[in-house]
Amino acid sequence: MHVHRFDAFDELASWADDWDRLAREVPFRSWTWVTTWWHHYGRAVADRRLFVLGVFDHRGGLVGLAPWCLDGEGRRRGIVRFLGSGEVCSDYLSLLAEPGLEKAVVSTLAHQLLRAGEGATEGGAGLPRWDMLELAGVDSRDVLVDWLAGHLALGGSTVHHRMGPPCRRTELPRNLDVYLQSLSKNSRRKVRRLQRSLFDSGRARLTTVANLAELGPAMDRLIDLHQCRQRMLGRSGCFASPRFEAFHRDVAARMLAIGQLQLHTLWIDDEPAAAEYQFTGDGVIYAYQSGIDPTKLDLQPGHALQLAVIDWAIRNGYRAYDFLRGDESYKSHWNAQRRDSLEIRVIAQNVGAQLRHAAWVAGIEARQWVRRGLSHLKSL
Repeated sequence: MHVHRFDAFDELASWADDWDRLAREVPFRSWTWVTTWWHHYGRAVADRRLFVLGVFDHRGGLVGLAPWCLDGEGRRRGIVRFLGSGEVCSDYLSLLAEPGLEKAVVSTLAHQLLRAGEGATEGGAGLPRWDMLELAGVDSRDVLVDWLAGHLALGGSTVHHRMGPPCRRTELPRNLDVYLQSLSKNSRRKVRRLQRSLFDSGRARLTTVANLAELGPAMDRLIDLHQCRQRMLGRSGCFASPRFEAFHRDVAARMLAIGQLQLHTLWIDDEPAAAEYQFTGDGVIYAYQSGIDPTKLDLQPGHALQLAVIDWAIRNGYRAYDFLRGDESYKSHWNAQRRDSLEIRVIAQNVGAQLRHAAWVAGIEARQWVRRGLSHLKSL
């Protein structure tokens, strides 16, 4: 196997189908997601460049990918991050590898990274020197990233793990009644009450975007509902970022075109009361963002929407509903089980990188010491 570094998506375009095959339908790893992210968050950043590493077999077939970018210049020689990092909050990020060849792909990548981290540039893939891999949004059960970190640690790199924001996922059975039986008695009672008062009475209905003409108005509703609710809570809301909104309007259209977008609106008394924006893949619904009308809280539009979209997912044959990152209490109401995530920092063996990492760790420890001291004072 050998590694080739891609520094432009034009060069990668001929491998787009292989990329999606290796991504295994996880939307945040897909060609559509990462190329749209690069358009909005990559090329506009002055010191950011593409750092995608392709692993090829002896026949020239693409069997692995490290979907990364490289940030930083000057004294900070390079921080490697996943494409999709930052404010878009991509989850379940990973290396991509052909089934059965995962260990060989990871070993090949690790060998080239160790050489580049030490400053070796001759031969091989000719990778630029890097100081740190900062890999966030990684499922704690992801073996590929774990293997890579292990290889790099054996090669002399320093590896630092810390917990990231957890995700929550609930498995979906064959019908809604079976699913409702998995909820607590109290939760089941609340859901049944919502069914009777809103859906059985005909007051509430769910609509789902079916084509591009419906997408724009539905996105407008979602953004308006989300921002109104966040302003009521004294927050700016994620769509206050123009780049974030532009990215999502763009990626929503592209994901709809390939059948991996669902955008639902809950109407109560013929007025939009809540909306949810989802991505799909391999039988899983990934609930990315939602919004509710803060003037209708007495009708519990958030719970009503959740009931409606889970019912929709079951009827359409989905096997799981993933709430993505965040450990909000409402998720456990729907029997969503915790899935931990990791943030992994791998520091190259060169002296400068090691010193900067030592300063970073010292800063974390100092902040923890201050917090413990303040907690002790409050307890006196």
